Amino acid sequence: MLYPQNLEEKLGFQYIRKTLSEGCKTKAGKEFVDKIRFSHHKNDVSKMLTQTNEYKMLLEEGVVIDLADGIEISPFINKIKLSGAWLEAIELLQLVQYLSKSLSLLTFFESQSEEFPSLKRLGENLNIPRHLFKEVERAIDEKGTVRNTASKELNLIRKDLIDAEVKARKVLNRVMSDADKQGFIPEGMTLTVRGGRMVIPVQAEYKRVLKGFVHDESSTGQTVFMEPTEVLEINNDIRDLQLRERREVIRILTSLTEQFSPFFEDLGQIIKYIGLLDFIRSKARLAQTLEAVYPGINKDGKLEIVDGFNPVLLLTHQGSEKPVRPLTVHLERDQRILIISGPNAGGKSVALKTMGVIQYMLQCGLLVPVGEGSTFPLFRDIFADIGDEQSIENDLSTYSSHLKNMSHFLKFCGKRTLFLIDEFGTGTEPKFGGTIAESILEELLKSLAYGVITTHYGNLKARAESTEGLINGSMLFDQQKLEPLYMLEQGKPGSSFAFEIASKTGIPKSVIEKAKSLLGEETVNMEELLHQLEKERLSFSQLVAENSKLKKDLSSQLQSFRDKESNLEANRKKYINEAKAEAKRLIKEANKEIENTIRRIKEVNAEKEATKEARQKLSEKESKLKVKEQPKETEVEGYDVEEGPINVGDSVRIKGQEATGEVMSLKGKDATVAVGQLQTTIKLNRLEKVSKRSARKQEREKKFSGGGVYQSLNMNQRLAEFNSELDIRGKRVEEAFNVVESFMDDAHMFGIKEVRILHGKGNGVLKDFVRNQLGNMSFVKSYRDEHADRGGAGITIVKLG
Repeated sequence: MLYPQNLEEKLGFQYIRKTLSEGCKTKAGKEFVDKIRFSHHKNDVSKMLTQTNEYKMLLEEGVVIDLADGIEISPFINKIKLSGAWLEAIELLQLVQYLSKSLSLLTFFESQSEEFPSLKRLGENLNIPRHLFKEVERAIDEKGTVRNTASKELNLIRKDLIDAEVKARKVLNRVMSDADKQGFIPEGMTLTVRGGRMVIPVQAEYKRVLKGFVHDESSTGQTVFMEPTEVLEINNDIRDLQLRERREVIRILTSLTEQFSPFFEDLGQIIKYIGLLDFIRSKARLAQTLEAVYPGINKDGKLEIVDGFNPVLLLTHQGSEKPVRPLTVHLERDQRILIISGPNAGGKSVALKTMGVIQYMLQCGLLVPVGEGSTFPLFRDIFADIGDEQSIENDLSTYSSHLKNMSHFLKFCGKRTLFLIDEFGTGTEPKFGGTIAESILEELLKSLAYGVITTHYGNLKARAESTEGLINGSMLFDQQKLEPLYMLEQGKPGSSFAFEIASKTGIPKSVIEKAKSLLGEETVNMEELLHQLEKERLSFSQLVAENSKLKKDLSSQLQSFRDKESNLEANRKKYINEAKAEAKRLIKEANKEIENTIRRIKEVNAEKEATKEARQKLSEKESKLKVKEQPKETEVEGYDVEEGPINVGDSVRIKGQEATGEVMSLKGKDATVAVGQLQTTIKLNRLEKVSKRSARKQEREKKFSGGGVYQSLNMNQRLAEFNSELDIRGKRVEEAFNVVESFMDDAHMFGIKEVRILHGKGNGVLKDFVRNQLGNMSFVKSYRDEHADRGGAGITIVKLG
């Protein structure tokens, strides 16, 4: 149940409905917008949300679907139903185009049934008379004209008609030529047609000189259009042939139209299908505009809005610089009624309407502009008491109209009701209004309904602090600038900041002090306490935010460091294995060369020159096999290396590096080492124990020199700056070789799983070169063309193993 009848206007939903209607391109789609209805059935709501979410995915993927925009076949349906009626050629052509596009839609969603199952199900029972496509195309050309070949009779008639027109034109040209020589024809005028008959233009003063019939005259009356008697019979024949042609065309069109008659109901369903897709498309586009999502739906009575935006404000403020503040609210069965207080014009009513319109949107099957983690129950009823409903006709004052609404709430509220009450209890003397509001609140609480109430009454705030099922909320206020922040905080009541706002607007200080004395010391102290709590809350919130940011940055840096270390270790093992394999190959070649040398010396019986030449070749081979002596790890000055096993609490450093740390724990052959604020796991054989004195000394020096563990994080920067897409379009093959090789090496080193190489289509030379180069890289798992809608053969997608 929805109350009152104009609930949509109270929440501003009519703007959303208008936007959806403007987004629809078909009449049927707009009709679906008009039929939007609130539903409390989970299956219905979930189905509508899923359909919209799937179409939103299509839009985000850049898929363009032709919904036959601009073609309306609804007027054709009545003609098809009537016996003896026919569709004109252009109408039949449009009908076939419409049906053909409908068939393409069915085919598309059938091929994408796994990704878009709910959209595919929309067209499962449609019957499209595709066999009639050829019948219409055989009879009607692409311009919407009946073809000569549509029937033998029509072909003969049109041939006779052409012959008659040629004959008439010859006669008229002869008559007109003679008349022109006598000065009867106005200068610059030619043969024309009037009333379906071929005529010649004649100056009005000579119309009785020539024999014939006047069919028309010019606007000035100076020229008449005559049909000479010489062409009268020919024109009669032409007219007769034209009538016969029209009768034959109508017969053909009637026959084609009758073939669609058995599919009358099917055509209606196809129109409905296209209209529904048009409607869903409009909802998906709205979701894109609002950045709306498919939230959670639960049966636990949990209503949680995380960073929810008022969709009406997003639409009306679109393109302006006015910010729209997000709303975060949490209600559940134990805290189901929210009492919002705070300053005037602080956003209380907006917060209330935001909750109401988001819930209403969701239960109308629309995606909602909320953040991750948002979840909603489905209410059976939504009641609202918003605004002034006074009525002269019904003798209702403002307060009476509010009480009438409260009477309805008390009568019909239940555990599946959401009620919204703005400025609860206002409109009468505050003392009595507050007590009546508190009494009504107690009854609403007993009904187990959920609700949001805005108020300034202190007794309602106090009741919420001490009663289970109620929770206070306050609209935040900047006490330095004396401006509202339009942000809701749950858990504590808010101050009206009446004195502060009065002071800002120019009310004299003496008047404000007098008001405070009249209010009473206890009430003033309560307001001051609320102000102080607000200041402390803001300060605490800032500290929490700063701490969270530091913690997040530290965790990210630590994870990045661990990932990089893991990648480096994996690459080290790979390079060692490759070096071993290369060494085996070289030794094998060397042994073979030695054997060949010995054999050649024996064959030539150790001749001096031959022996010298063989030894020279062997020396060259030996020089190739010599491995350059690797420099020993540079000893890092300033460290006193200690002997003995490494234990928890020892100061250690990674061999060959300056960074020192403390051993936090040992597990097998691994040690967890704290290096500054980072902790990482390192193999024991890569560590050496150093004295604590030298470790502290080096730490002090690094603080001043800027060295330390952060020097080892340069790889993190390279990884962060790495772009997984390489554009080599326009480069020559020799230029592209080094670029691609360097790019792929970096991708492999950083552990990237998939990259894109843009080489363009062109004549295919650059593409073939890239594919050949990738084929020689052992770490390349596979490669393929990009999807046709996103670049196709001009882009290669590479997967790394």
